[in-house]
Amino acid sequence: QAVTAMANELRQLVDNANAPIFGIDVHGDVNEWNAKTAEITGFSKEEAFSKPLVSTFIVPKLRHSVQEVLDNALKGNETSNYELEFETKSGETRYLLVNATTRRDPESNVVGVVGVAQDVTETAKHDREVAAMANELRQLVDNANAPIFGIDVDGNVNEWNAMTSNITGYSEEEAFEKPLVSTFIVPKLRQSVQEVLDNALHGNETSNYELEFETKSGETRYLLVNATTRRDADNHIVGVVGVAQDVTESSKNERAIQAMANELR
Repeated sequence: QAVTAMANELRQLVDNANAPIFGIDVHGDVNEWNAKTAEITGFSKEEAFSKPLVSTFIVPKLRHSVQEVLDNALKGNETSNYELEFETKSGETRYLLVNATTRRDPESNVVGVVGVAQDVTETAKHDREVAAMANELRQLVDNANAPIFGIDVDGNVNEWNAMTSNITGYSEEEAFEKPLVSTFIVPKLRQSVQEVLDNALHGNETSNYELEFETKSGETRYLLVNATTRRDADNHIVGVVGVAQDVTESSKNERAIQAMANELR
């Protein structure tokens, strides 16, 4: 009687748990489906019971890997914090973080697998949105019509977009991890450019600073740069990014006019 009471109590705990709990037998068919799983998926216990879990409820792209996780658990090899995607009755996708635990009978024979899950749909969606935004920003930087370059806290190049490559003649591979100032800035400006970067690394940004890049072919390109402090998610300074404008032609014209004015003087 005490055992029966305990079994009933455990049954109620599973059925009314605030976490999705579902299970399969040794054939992979559903034999556990609590109220929370029904609420999240939209499928009632009656609709889910005896259905093959993987082919009925798991999104196609994950079926193979989920089947492996379940097969492993059926062999006694359990998996923790596995993310799977459930297809709901309404066609949505819910993301669940699951612990797949081997289920045994009183004689310790494996009789199935039980999954205790956490619904991480909102977090997963947010993570995917952030990743999509990061990819979009990366494309914008890479394909921008302006030279964009950056350094880490040690002054080594860690950002070098296509336009910077185009202007300097150095590819991203050639520029990366090289010290920006000593490698690419004309000698006479190295000290002042280093100061601008050091200031930005202390949070003091500079706008419209003209610097002179040495190109691979030995030419000089004049860039008007905004040096902006780069911070990580915790607001720690991790480098500097420069968004520039190539003013080589106008700068050459101004120098020619100045030279002519000096000559006339």
